[in-house]
Amino acid sequence: MKLNEIQDLIKFVSKSGVSEVELETKDVKIVIKTPAGKSKEQVVVQTVAAPVAQPVMHAAPVVQQQAAPVAKTPETPKDGIDESKLLTIKSPMIGTFYRSSSPDKPAFANVGDEIAVGKPVCIIEAMKLFNEIESDVKGKIVKVLVNDASPVEYDQPLFLVDPS
Repeated sequence: MKLNEIQDLIKFVSKSGVSEVELETKDVKIVIKTPAGKSKEQVVVQTVAAPVAQPVMHAAPVVQQQAAPVAKTPETPKDGIDESKLLTIKSPMIGTFYRSSSPDKPAFANVGDEIAVGKPVCIIEAMKLFNEIESDVKGKIVKVLVNDASPVEYDQPLFLVDPS
């Protein structure tokens, strides 16, 4: 099962209000449990290579997604910038944040760059897969919130964008 399929399953479970989902194929067993009245999910992924019992790998709890990966950030003005009008590009997954495709290549997006919907802004490595993260908004990058090669969490703000 691919990472994006697992993420889609997690999103579906969080939106449906189901308290527990168990999915098992010949290679993978996934159990997603949502405690009643709480906003966290627990994901358990077990890989089965042979009939021999394998240890269970626990993924970090995933916070429920409330809206699309882009949300307004109401904050007080800093450095002459009214942050209440800025949009946030958030991480769609847990992994390692990279600003460029390799150390010798330029960054996908720098402060002051104009970005368009669908333009790659960074890469997040998750389980040895490099995922290009594309912008969901059009505007100008005002601030990069994460250092290169840093771990990021699901729904963590990565960039602040001025849509005007």
